[in-house]
Amino acid sequence: MTAWKRVFDICGALGGLLFFGPLMACVALAILIDDGRPVFFRQARLGRGRRLFEIVKFRSMRDGRITRVGWLLRATGLDELPQFLNILRGELSAVGPRPITEDDAVRYGWLGPSAAARWRVQPGLTGLGQLAGRSPRESLGLDRCYARRRSLAFDCRLIAMSFVVNALGKTRARRVLFGR
Repeated sequence: MTAWKRVFDICGALGGLLFFGPLMACVALAILIDDGRPVFFRQARLGRGRRLFEIVKFRSMRDGRITRVGWLLRATGLDELPQFLNILRGELSAVGPRPITEDDAVRYGWLGPSAAARWRVQPGLTGLGQLAGRSPRESLGLDRCYARRRSLAFDCRLIAMSFVVNALGKTRARRVLFGR
């Protein structure tokens, strides 16, 4: 990871925590009132070099079913906000391939040489494959594209696209951004 990207990530994560802090407190309170503890969901994911780390999200499910608050969190992407902490710890970047579980990597066939490029870059809170990919195969191709094209300008464009997705919802945003 280049120094500019790490500085960008730290500044963005700190800014995100400050900006979204009051909203995060409201989300945590809503989860507690609606469904009790725990507020956070933690799961092992594969990072750069396929190293395991623990991702932190707001809990949106209970006993395999999406909760009332969880439905809204998932529809808006608000369940992802605690991942700013993963960025500060250096486990995630603001932009990069989606961090996936080891089981998903096996199921998608992403442990072989065809997926090597996605494991050379830090996974991200958002990314090209997450925004535009409609299947694991398409997402892998987009992750490879990101690994080749990454730059500060490209990261800023993808972050802006993420805000559109959060504002409009994924389906509507894809129609607006990609015409599909």
